Amino acid sequence: MTATDTSTDGAGRPSDRTPLLEARELVAGYVPEVNILNGVDLTLYQGELVGVIGPNGAGKSTLIKALFGLIPVRSGTVVYEGEDVTGLKAHSLVAKGIGYVPQTNNVFPRLTVEENLQMGLYLRPKQFAERFEAVTEMFPRLGERRKQRSGSLSGGERQMLAMGRALMMDPKVLLLDEPSAGLSPAYQDEVFINCRRINQAGVSIVMVEQNANRCLQICHRGYVLDQGRNAYTDTGRALLSDPKVIELYLGTLAQVD
Repeated sequence: MTATDTSTDGAGRPSDRTPLLEARELVAGYVPEVNILNGVDLTLYQGELVGVIGPNGAGKSTLIKALFGLIPVRSGTVVYEGEDVTGLKAHSLVAKGIGYVPQTNNVFPRLTVEENLQMGLYLRPKQFAERFEAVTEMFPRLGERRKQRSGSLSGGERQMLAMGRALMMDPKVLLLDEPSAGLSPAYQDEVFINCRRINQAGVSIVMVEQNANRCLQICHRGYVLDQGRNAYTDTGRALLSDPKVIELYLGTLAQVD
């Protein structure tokens, strides 16, 4: 199925439902007059986990950063809960209910776990006790290590902490940029399990991933980007089974029963 086929949202629901977050024909880049995104579309509905995959240089991380106001959008729009939020700064989007976990440098290594979580709630410090309890209920290990410096955590635990800090503001949407990057296979599995748990707890997720197979296994719908454009979109399972997607982007290991 191509990116322009939107008869359903991939989970059997009509696509004319109001999206929670939507990118429309986004054009963006880092260097003047050099575009990385060349008209990308993406739709996220309430309760969904949407994966974004593609080869290196396809524009996956650029898309996440454009959605979160970290790079300028040259044309196109970002709409959240029916409101045009194109060009809003990251802190304004956080206040509206959008969280973001960057790929690298996503914890403060000299601060403790608890202090990192406090940084995630700097806009609403009075709610710390309530949100700390909620986040550590989801991730008990963070509660157990609350006084430990985050720089001494394992790679998987640091990623867990980064997600936990983003969840401190109780967001409706979580944007994840390569959450499994640089982790061992065991820690990668833990990250994907955590992504599912967060989504099942009611947070809608857009996840950019280089581990395309695992991403498509857990997502409701997936987008394949190539050269800054939409190449394919469908349910995660359908993309895993699509011969063209397998040939161009996944390899034979993607095939599922």
